[in-house]
Amino acid sequence: MTSSLLTVSYIGASALFILSLAGLSNQESAQRGNLYGMIGMAIAIVATAIGAGMNGFDSSNYVTLAIAMIPGALIGAVLAARVAMTSMPELVAILHSFVGAAAVLVGIANYLSPDQSLSGVEEGIHQVEIYLGVFIGAVTFSGSVIAFGKLRALISSKPVLLPARHVLNLGMLVAILWLGSLFLNAQGYAGLIPLLIMTGIAMVLGVHLVLAIGGADMPVVISMLNSYSGWAAAAAGFMLSNDLLIITGALVGSSGAILSYIMCKAMNRSFISVILGGFGAASGSAPAAAKLEGEVNQTTAADTAKILRDAKSVVIVPGYGMAVAQAQHSVSEIAKTLKGLGINVRFGIHPVAGRMPGHMNVLLAEARVPYDIVLEMDEINEDFPVTDAVLVIGANDTVNPSAMEDPNSAIAGMPVMEVWKSHKAIVLKRSMASGYAGVENPLFYKANTEMLFGDAKKNLDEILTHLR
Repeated sequence: MTSSLLTVSYIGASALFILSLAGLSNQESAQRGNLYGMIGMAIAIVATAIGAGMNGFDSSNYVTLAIAMIPGALIGAVLAARVAMTSMPELVAILHSFVGAAAVLVGIANYLSPDQSLSGVEEGIHQVEIYLGVFIGAVTFSGSVIAFGKLRALISSKPVLLPARHVLNLGMLVAILWLGSLFLNAQGYAGLIPLLIMTGIAMVLGVHLVLAIGGADMPVVISMLNSYSGWAAAAAGFMLSNDLLIITGALVGSSGAILSYIMCKAMNRSFISVILGGFGAASGSAPAAAKLEGEVNQTTAADTAKILRDAKSVVIVPGYGMAVAQAQHSVSEIAKTLKGLGINVRFGIHPVAGRMPGHMNVLLAEARVPYDIVLEMDEINEDFPVTDAVLVIGANDTVNPSAMEDPNSAIAGMPVMEVWKSHKAIVLKRSMASGYAGVENPLFYKANTEMLFGDAKKNLDEILTHLR
């Protein structure tokens, strides 16, 4: 492959990645966006592998490369195919950790095998690239592993707030800066020791930052780590002088940062607080949230079907419970049946419903729910007062009135789906347990709320039977 052909391949792959991001911004074009991304990545991998031969890459090493790539591709394909949609957030988190680990390994390897053509200022800049790349990669790696543990329920979703945690974070950053000066001023391979020590401190920092984040805010953490993984990839691109890797990393990093900012606005949180850790965590001196008291109105599938049949307008609000029960297809059939009865049916999606951005949208698209009736929170919230019935399926924190009514709540100020303003709200849950944020929900005790307990899919199938 000539240098010109390699450049053209990189430009083509970059264009496909940009088209992929543009496609993923809309539900109707998301499938096409994924296809563009897959084609772009295939071109990038092939072009990079072939182009390596132009830089003195021993052709016999292609066998080693194939031995590494083929099993990796097979393992990735099998695991991705087996992972249920409910576990997709954990998969995304652990994949981010791989990107971080790759950046760390590339940085250390690059330091141990320096480019002899660099000298003076260029060499100094390259050393800075290595140090920053390893730092970002280490934070991404350890933070993503902790995020995986929280999403997988291997680690408690409650925030772990150490005494003087901000001082501890600041201390680690100062140590990293000091080690950076030692690294940049070291001769030969003497900088390896401060580089490795910094890597360890950066991993501890990543662990501490994500441990301090409450479970309700994990969707934002996933988006934030996605951004970190992009910047880690871009840093690796600078280390390897690979323009395509720089472009790809910058696209992922910037889009992840923008998405994190948008989600923070949707949750009334501070973007800076996300970066610093402790996001969503209540202060130890904060007043206790209001104690909930009252009676719960229980209902049956038959009564729920009657309420839905008699309604003129229905809004369905899905949550993580729908994903766990794998009830999206039953929900889709109920929506079709109600529309067939002349009832106005729409879906309301909170920006952080589920465990990652777009989780509910993907599930509904899988069940072939029409895109035009799936609305975001801002589009549908003002319609709840004129809605006859709202069907809440496994959602909790995203429909919690305490966010607006209780200033001492851990989720105070977070915009939520105002389902309690509808004429009737029916909530499908297994029990009265609190949501992922660990906050009790006063919605369950309101006079116009009825609770339908049990497995969501079983109850929805029974509702569907009664409707038909």
